[in-house]
Amino acid sequence: ISEDLKNELAQELYASTPGLTIPKVKEQMFYKVGLADAVDLFRARRVFIKDGFAYVPLKEIDAIVLNNYRTKLSKALALTARSLPSIQSDERLQPLLSHLSHSYVGPDYSVQKNTGKISLEQIDALSVKSFPLCMRQLHKALRDNHHLRHGGRMQYGLFLKGIGLTLEQALEFWKKEFIRGKVDADKFDKGYAYSIRHSYGKEGKRTDYTPYSCMKIIMSNPPSQGDYHGCPFRHSDPELLKQKLQSYKIPPSGITQILELVKGMHYQLACQKYFELTHDVDDIGFSLNHPNQYFTESQRLLSGGREVKRELNNSGNSQQKSSSQESMNLNSVPASSNTTTDAELEGLEAYFTED
Repeated sequence: ISEDLKNELAQELYASTPGLTIPKVKEQMFYKVGLADAVDLFRARRVFIKDGFAYVPLKEIDAIVLNNYRTKLSKALALTARSLPSIQSDERLQPLLSHLSHSYVGPDYSVQKNTGKISLEQIDALSVKSFPLCMRQLHKALRDNHHLRHGGRMQYGLFLKGIGLTLEQALEFWKKEFIRGKVDADKFDKGYAYSIRHSYGKEGKRTDYTPYSCMKIIMSNPPSQGDYHGCPFRHSDPELLKQKLQSYKIPPSGITQILELVKGMHYQLACQKYFELTHDVDDIGFSLNHPNQYFTESQRLLSGGREVKRELNNSGNSQQKSSSQESMNLNSVPASSNTTTDAELEGLEAYFTED
């Protein structure tokens, strides 16, 4: 509505809209909406009504959008249900329909503008600061055991490829770690290097494989005994997941929220909550669908790209979390490379804010 109309109705808007003072009414944008579209707000007495119209403040407009979306979605589902029998009879469409619920249509992270920008010395620190739990788990298992089975190598290797590791860096990274275990250099070159080159599209069919999405990790190839791949929120025992979160200094209230989401089979929402708790933000502001998306958004946030919580009653927790995270970083990175790694990470975080 216009400023003149808003000033004319200021008293009515103030009296009818909870949480607004007269000065805030003058600052707030209002929308004139048909009463039929604002029934929920009207029922809750949250809007001013006049001549069959509701005057909705900007902070409540999401309810109008949600109702409109729900109505259109309901009509579309009803139409689809009527059309489904004839569609399913078409053999050309059957494969598409059967895989539709598992499809991922977001960025595939196969080509990254930061290719070669990440050094191998940064990976330990990045695993603590910016890796999703599934990749943090794989990285720790690799460092502890100096080996990962095929499922873990594929999931973690393609993730590292997506965050910017070149083929040469990947070969060096995996070889250095494997030869610290029971695999010698000759065995690695003969038995493992081929599959790494293959994942980069340099062998076999020359297919340039893309990093796994959350849906692919959750829905396919569940881990067995001795495996570390998969989604911890989907495939871990709740008690083991709780212990892991405790070891990462997640507060008890946060662990409870995550476990409730896991119990409801909302695995990606549980991962989003983990992101919020480890980055100390109220709302991540995006829907998490890919481990590499988690990494990219984490780097943007750490470089100041997103707003951090400013709640006074959480200041102590924030300081404690910061202290514990610094401690983990120190434990993860050799002492001789701490200064260099921190400087490189600052440059990397700045890089991710560039358009």
